[in-house]
Amino acid sequence: MTIDASPDRAVRAAIAARFERLPLCRWHITVRLIVGAVTFFEAFDQLLIAYALPDLRHEWDLSTSAATLLLTVGSIGMLIGALLSGRLADRIGRVKVIALCIALSSVANLALSVSTSPDAFMALRFVQGLAIGGEVPVAATFIAEITRSHQRGRFVLLYELVFPAGLTVGALVAAWVVPILGWRWMYAIAALPGLLCILVQRKVPESPRWLADHGRTAEADAVMSGIEADVERITKKPLPPVPEALPVVAPGEAASGLRGLFTGRYRRRTLIIGVLWFTGYFVNYGITSWLPTIYQNRYDLTLSDALLYSTVTSCAGLLGCLVAALTVDRLGRRKVIAGCLGGAALMLATLAAAGADTPVQVLLWTSLAAVFFFGSNICLYLYTPELFPTRMRALGSSVGGAMNRLGVILGPIVVGVVYAGGNVSTVFVMLGGVALVGCVVAAVGAEETAGRTLEEVSP
Repeated sequence: MTIDASPDRAVRAAIAARFERLPLCRWHITVRLIVGAVTFFEAFDQLLIAYALPDLRHEWDLSTSAATLLLTVGSIGMLIGALLSGRLADRIGRVKVIALCIALSSVANLALSVSTSPDAFMALRFVQGLAIGGEVPVAATFIAEITRSHQRGRFVLLYELVFPAGLTVGALVAAWVVPILGWRWMYAIAALPGLLCILVQRKVPESPRWLADHGRTAEADAVMSGIEADVERITKKPLPPVPEALPVVAPGEAASGLRGLFTGRYRRRTLIIGVLWFTGYFVNYGITSWLPTIYQNRYDLTLSDALLYSTVTSCAGLLGCLVAALTVDRLGRRKVIAGCLGGAALMLATLAAAGADTPVQVLLWTSLAAVFFFGSNICLYLYTPELFPTRMRALGSSVGGAMNRLGVILGPIVVGVVYAGGNVSTVFVMLGGVALVGCVVAAVGAEETAGRTLEEVSP
């Protein structure tokens, strides 16, 4: 491997080293909160359709196939949005794409609240999906790029907790708003956070790693100097010396773009991470998207009770995310992801063996499964950006996000087909098998990245 000693490459290496000396302080927390607020409301938006669906089926007299299409059209938009946003963020910057996505999502939610037909609703759900699918992987990439290697897992995953928190709050709000005010008010509420796009543009600096990688070395140095000045002002202490910079691969020897994702060491990483994203979210949304409907149709629960039972499962998943955040640096990424997917498979197999005869059985075992599959899935938001270099980090994350969306699309579809056969236990057997596949792939093929700088893991 040839090392490029050009000034631009030296700045790239120096930026990474300068991040390594920054103590965790209020600056990191502030940026994490602002970007986290955006991700929170995108997550809030994402699961609202599951709670609106029972009302929508009644209001528009939707068949099962039409209801499934309403569930999945947003996920198709998310898949396309993820792929487009990664390439766009690698070209024009992380912060611009994050702000654009939250603005688009807000406009789509406002239009959804006044939608008068299934066709219009589906079109707007697709647009909303573009924004949600585009924002989440780019935000994860940005947070990874401003974080030092020491306890990076804990810092990033405590940020990523905002996503399952958004899902949980969305479930809680929907469980209250939908039965009382109707589904339209829920989408109107979700349109309010659009003003965050202004706050992001004004308060969040562009990633210095990205600026340096694009040859904007003076701007990268200025932004990094501003961050260092803010940290010194907040901590009231001089920063420690800059550690020795890591060498950087010359751009002529380093493929980028889609070709780069399938070249050298990155080919295996792309394939492994794609399988993990797909299996984790196939299980996640196969369960969560259909739980309210299963509770209502299979066990004759009222709408309020069906939404409440589903909310308990989402809250249990949030607990799994917290446990993963607190253990991922000590245990490592591979053990946490493999262990969580294996645990989810075991819980779902147990539910199927028990017969899923009562709603309480379903509530108990799906909630335990959610602890595990939420824990594994949140780790992927940390793990994926670590596996790719700055020149294609957002694209690599977005490909992972696209496989996520493919799982989100196919999970509800396959569950709908299996559930139509009338045996709900078969649904949980199938989902447990998918989780087991992800467990084996993580245990056998995942590389460990804990405690290493981004440039060391992905030159």
